[in-house]
Amino acid sequence: MLVNGLPGNTISIRDRGLLYGDGVFRTLRAVRGKALHWPLHYLKLQHDCAKLDISCPDEALLLAELDQVLAQYSDGVVKLIVTRGVGARGYAPATDVKPTRIWDFSPLPDYPKEWATQGVKAHVCQLRLPAQPRLACVKHLNRLENVLAAAELRDAQMHDRDIAEGLLLDAEGHVIEGTRSNLFAVSQGHLVTPDLSRCGVAGIQRGRVMAWALQHGLALQVRDIGLDEALHADELFVVNSVIGLWPIRALGQRHWSHFPVAGKIRTALEQEEI
Repeated sequence: MLVNGLPGNTISIRDRGLLYGDGVFRTLRAVRGKALHWPLHYLKLQHDCAKLDISCPDEALLLAELDQVLAQYSDGVVKLIVTRGVGARGYAPATDVKPTRIWDFSPLPDYPKEWATQGVKAHVCQLRLPAQPRLACVKHLNRLENVLAAAELRDAQMHDRDIAEGLLLDAEGHVIEGTRSNLFAVSQGHLVTPDLSRCGVAGIQRGRVMAWALQHGLALQVRDIGLDEALHADELFVVNSVIGLWPIRALGQRHWSHFPVAGKIRTALEQEEI
């Protein structure tokens, strides 16, 4: 772990990331000493920092620190946290705060390989995401909804160990995302992904899938998706930077066994990483 470029695992108790969740983060996959899709991650980091009016660290500085991490850990999951920094008590941020940079590393989770081809079971979480357009799409440090949803998912897994992901709806009943992933549906020849203008996190893998669809002439729609539509879709799949792409083979009483579009997209995305 690095904190502001130095080995260590401690930060100030007055760091606003700790006090208020005042910061953003990125989760990267490292393969053979290379951080996959770093340019996309940095662009998203810039976007999210700008949304919170946090000064984004210089890319050259972050790359130098990333090289330190990858020199020690070449394969696994790298996490970058940027907080607003250390400040005085109170919600209002000072204008001269210097951001805190934190790097962490974890081994790659040992997911069954067949999940990528045969699909996973998903659970509809009871937790509902509130609308907050100002923070929509931002991967900020306030992730309590995801924490509670993940605890709910864990409880569901105690009754069914095949469940691998939970789907989150908003207060209006629209499907927004997974507890840790973005969602896509294939419906009537269209690739559909939820509108995230009110809530939810827009991951870079979501952007990669959308870009692939546009480049290959696959009709793409970004709009609200109700749970009933999701259950009647031809295919459902989830994506993030750690899992890649997982088709959903079961959701409630609905089951799928063929994933032609998801399989094609997964193959294309994986080939880009070679």
